[in-house]
This record gives sequence, structure tokens and C-alpha cells, in this order.
Amino acid sequence: MDGLVSVNLNWGITFLIQMGAGILGNSLLLCFYNFTIITAQILKPRDLILNQLVLANNLVLCSKGVPQTMAALGLEAFLDWAGCKLVSYLHRVARGVSLSTTCLLSGFQAIKLCPSISRWMEVQIRSPKSILLCCFLCWVLHLVVNIYMVRYITGPVNSKNLSMEKIYRYCPPPNPGNLLFSVMAVIYTFTDGMCLALMVWTSGSMVLVLHRHKQRVQHIRSSSLSPRTSHETRATHTILILVSMFVSFHALASILSYWITQLQNPSQWLRSISVLVASGFVTFSPFVFIVSDTRVSQFFACWKKKTNAPRMFSGL
Repeated sequence: MDGLVSVNLNWGITFLIQMGAGILGNSLLLCFYNFTIITAQILKPRDLILNQLVLANNLVLCSKGVPQTMAALGLEAFLDWAGCKLVSYLHRVARGVSLSTTCLLSGFQAIKLCPSISRWMEVQIRSPKSILLCCFLCWVLHLVVNIYMVRYITGPVNSKNLSMEKIYRYCPPPNPGNLLFSVMAVIYTFTDGMCLALMVWTSGSMVLVLHRHKQRVQHIRSSSLSPRTSHETRATHTILILVSMFVSFHALASILSYWITQLQNPSQWLRSISVLVASGFVTFSPFVFIVSDTRVSQFFACWKKKTNAPRMFSGL
């Protein structure tokens, strides 16, 4: 028993590190994009989309990662009936918004990059009002749709009736006995698959456009290329990495979840890896933007200089 508790503690610390890194990265980006939106004279639609994405990712980590880490560390009965419903509802909404926003970001960049799309659509998607409307509709859609699913969350798990092998379960899963629940689950699966298919399609279109562009300019000196082209190419590369991460983590998490349901007594290692993979995208995606977006590093460098300036003058 002591060895099992020690293993649970190790996994709990691992979850805590992953959750802390994800919340820190998303919070830094949230501060940066909010500051950029507030102070910018011209709103950039891409910044509006990214601001919503990091906000949704942070909500996913807070609603899923924090309770899961607490459960892994051995804290019992920290959520009541209302707490389970609220946490489950926020997680489903934030997860859905994160998926929709990643799909929106991929589609937005594809429309900007691909010349085959009509000029009217390109003008409309560049409008901040259109992007704000899309972001608002994402939240409204998932807030409304997931209300029905929350009614099937019964309440907190009675830890006395659970063995130590059934870990990280702070609230029971919904009871899928109702026919309407099964229909809603199929609809959710279909919409998730449509979003993933759309992301794959737009990503493939962007890869094809970049490949053709590279073939056209391979005999032209790099100095003759416009700055706009290089910026668009860098942004496209970032989004392609982001979409690849999302699809990979989502597919692997789905495989592991299905595998666990098929096993009569899944191992603790398999359950723990499934938890880590399920939170992989929301944890690592902000660091892709931090590394690839030069504005982020310049912003925090300037902020650091401003905070250190009073100390320098005070020492004179």
C-alpha cells in the first residue's frame, strides 16, 4: 500500500508540473494578447482568435487539470454535487471552444494564404467584427449545447467504495443509459470529427500553397521577397505546427481512452499516461506561440527593462 501511495504521489507531482507550466504559459499569452488588443490602434483578427484560444485552454486546465491533480495527490471529497456539475460543465464548454477556435484559426490563415478563395470572403474574414461575432457564437453554441449534458452528472465519487487502482476520478462520468444521451454523444463525436477534418483540409491546403510558393521563388534571391510574405509564411508554419499538435494529441488521447474502456483492469501507468496526453495540447500550445511570435519576446523584454529602470536610477 505504501508503494502504491508513493507512485500516486509521483504521478500527482507530474500532473502538478504539467498543469503549472500550462497555466503559466497560457496566462502569459493571455496578458500579452489582452494588452495588444487594448492598446492597438488597429485590431488584428488573428490576435482576437489567439486571445480566445489561450483563454479556453486556461479554462480547460483549471476545470480539468486542477481537480485531477488534487485527486491524484490524495485529496478526497473536495467537490460536492454542485461543484462536480460546474467543473464538468466548464470543462466541456472550454474544450469545445478550444476545438472550434483552433479550427477557426486554421481556416482564417488558409483564407488569407490561399488565392483560390473568393475576394469577398477574404475581405469579410479580415474584419474584426466578423471575428468577434465568430468567437461570440463559439461560446454561445457550447454554453447552450452542453447544458443538457450536465444533467447526467450525478455527483462526487464516494472514495470509500473505490479501490486505489481507480485513481484520478473526482466526479463520476455521465450515465449513458438514456437514449437521448447516446444521440447527443454521437452528435458531439460527429461535430468533433468535422472540426478535425476541416483542420486537416485547411492545413493540407496551406502546405500545398507554401510548396508552390517555394517552387516559384527558389531562383529568386531572398532579399527580394516582401516582408509580408515572410510574416505570412511564419504565421502559417506556426498554425500548421499547432494543428498537427492538436490532431496528434486528440487522436492519441482517443485511442488511449478507448483502450482503457476495453480493459477490465487497466494499469495505473496507462491511466496516468492518458491523463497527461489529454492535457498535452493545452499545455504545450502556448509555448509554440511564445517561441514563434517575436512580438511576445519583445513585449516581455520591454516590460522587463521598464521594471528594472527605476532600480537603476535609485542606485545613482
